[in-house]
Amino acid sequence: MKNSGIIDLHTHSYFSDGTYSPEELILLAKEQGLCALALTDHDTIEGLEQFMIAGKKHGIETIPGIELAAQWGRFHQPELHILGLGFDPEATIWAEQMDTFVQNRTIRNIKMAEQLTEIGLPITLDEVAENAGGEIVTRAHFASVLLKKGYIRTRDEAFSKYLTQGRPGYVAKILPTPASCIQTIHSAGGISILAHPTLYNLAQDQLDALCEELVPLGLDGIECFYSTFTPSQRKNMMKLAKKHHLFPSGGSDFHGKNKPLIRLGSGRGNLSIAYSLWENMQPRIKALKENTAF
Repeated sequence: MKNSGIIDLHTHSYFSDGTYSPEELILLAKEQGLCALALTDHDTIEGLEQFMIAGKKHGIETIPGIELAAQWGRFHQPELHILGLGFDPEATIWAEQMDTFVQNRTIRNIKMAEQLTEIGLPITLDEVAENAGGEIVTRAHFASVLLKKGYIRTRDEAFSKYLTQGRPGYVAKILPTPASCIQTIHSAGGISILAHPTLYNLAQDQLDALCEELVPLGLDGIECFYSTFTPSQRKNMMKLAKKHHLFPSGGSDFHGKNKPLIRLGSGRGNLSIAYSLWENMQPRIKALKENTAF
């Protein structure tokens, strides 16, 4: 096992809302000098097979991952994101979970198209699906269609006017609980990580309360290194990790052209995530796999 080098444990491909293929991510990782990479698409593992094949082909260690959205509803924050890392993509639980995710997304997307049409922005689910190119439809794809049809001038306008909570085109996700997300990840032999904790607009004592709630549910780690974190935020997240005995994790949250200021591996230039973070998680992942029947 490698014990040195730089890694990225939070990235997205065009199988969710990124713009790169899994193999393009691997090639970019090699170009950037990374030794290991996790693919953590939103609510899908569909790109992992291509990703892992490309990693073997180009000499980059690949880490199976996913980013699951969970319904929370405390401290004004309706949603949390929990990363799964190092699980078995072939675990039987994923087939059931993916079917549920697809059904819930379809219901939501139909409602969003209907609501946009009702306010004078005619849009069909077929148009959005075509823009997605057969991949998972997200709000980013709705924004692209609204822009293409001339309803807005910029993609940001789509979100600020129509596609965020409280706006007329927004429909809340149908989400599992944090406990369910953590259990799913563990059942597949993976480790669970609270993603980008500072993005929930919670005070430090509220983040502490969040960790106190999630740790008994089985939360394993927390992102302490992230593209938008300040040095002070990184320090505070490391304090939380130490207090709650959580593994520190980190990643750029790379989305390609959909987040043009974020670079793979280095984020906004402030990231350099050591392989040792991933190495430290290995005993926990080994124990989960040994105690889980896939």
